[in-house]
Amino acid sequence: MSEGFKDPGARHGRHLVVLSGAGISAESGLRTFRAEDGLWEEHRLEDIATPQAFRRDPQQVRRARPNAAHKALAELEQHGFRVSVITQNIDDLHERAGSREVVHLHGEILKARSSVDYGLRYPLPRGGIRLGDLCDKGSQLRPDVVWFGEAVPLYAVAEEIAAEADLLLIVGTSLKVMPASNLYAAAPLDAPIVLVDPNADELAEPGVLPLAESAGQAVPRLVRHWLYQGHLGLPDTL
Repeated sequence: MSEGFKDPGARHGRHLVVLSGAGISAESGLRTFRAEDGLWEEHRLEDIATPQAFRRDPQQVRRARPNAAHKALAELEQHGFRVSVITQNIDDLHERAGSREVVHLHGEILKARSSVDYGLRYPLPRGGIRLGDLCDKGSQLRPDVVWFGEAVPLYAVAEEIAAEADLLLIVGTSLKVMPASNLYAAAPLDAPIVLVDPNADELAEPGVLPLAESAGQAVPRLVRHWLYQGHLGLPDTL
């Protein structure tokens, strides 16, 4: 064990908190923003994450299907573990896999919300939002997406959830996008933190255990181990 790593045996509880990013959705065919072939390689962030220039097609999300990592997390929940997913992704793949406790830090592309009341949210119309589509308070609807430069309304909620983790599993995120990149610091001091990413050895911060595999490989393997053990203790070797 390298200096600075948390003791993997420090906690053996049953509350798994997952911080997921674009890498887990990429295995379902959705393009990421950070990868070499991702959207940020072709456009400036300001050109794709603003209401004036947003081009993400909700039909792409509707066509995508949950992959092995999404399904494994849902299976763990079905066996009595508490699984809280905090995702930076705007797709609904965690929910479609069966996860019931999902916090979308950056919103949901398949939903609309009020432009004056964040709590008023609606299914996205199949034809998209049109001028004159109003919320129950009479205000124009907008996509339920956190645009570039906007605050992240659910960050405090996510921080509270992370603080209750018996183990924090970070999947498919570079830990470079603020403010989500700070969430791992909210985990209890004795809770192990594992980063699953093909480049985990380079991305892992001090105190984070790297697991350099894809989400589809690593997450089902970890879930099988936890189901066998009956708790979230880590394997002797990752």
